[in-house]
Amino acid sequence: MKSKIPELLFENEVLIAEDSSTPQTVMRAHLAECAECRQELDELRSTMALLDDWKAPEPNPYFLTRLNARLDEEREAAPAGWPKSWFEKLHARLVYGSKHSLRPVAAMALTIAVLLGGGAYLGMNDWNPPVQAPQAAAVVQDLQTLDNNAQLLDQLEALSDQNND
Repeated sequence: MKSKIPELLFENEVLIAEDSSTPQTVMRAHLAECAECRQELDELRSTMALLDDWKAPEPNPYFLTRLNARLDEEREAAPAGWPKSWFEKLHARLVYGSKHSLRPVAAMALTIAVLLGGGAYLGMNDWNPPVQAPQAAAVVQDLQTLDNNAQLLDQLEALSDQNND
């Protein structure tokens, strides 16, 4: 029942019908009998009433100005030593931000990287396969083979005629 108490807190206080089978009616009957649950519901109601009355404080109008000035001071602070100063400036730029936006430069660098990478990929892969000579049909090849065989037979007959003479 304790998990159902917030439902009673946010429900409409006006009950349209008193039906004993609705969950709200069962919960109200339990609240009538259980002092601990009734006390928890009252505490939740008083907390919500305090939150309704609470007004958020107005922000200081000079807060953002002072914050930006402080960020500028931290960004411009020069640490000692050349390598250390370079890393510190890079760290300050990343942490405190910069006055100039680096997004267009980053977008351009990414575009160039994608174009170079894509070009290198296309250069390594041969997208135009080598042109192969068209092959003759099987029937044409068979006829060419028979013709070659006929020439060979003619040569063999000529040789045999020379041997018989």
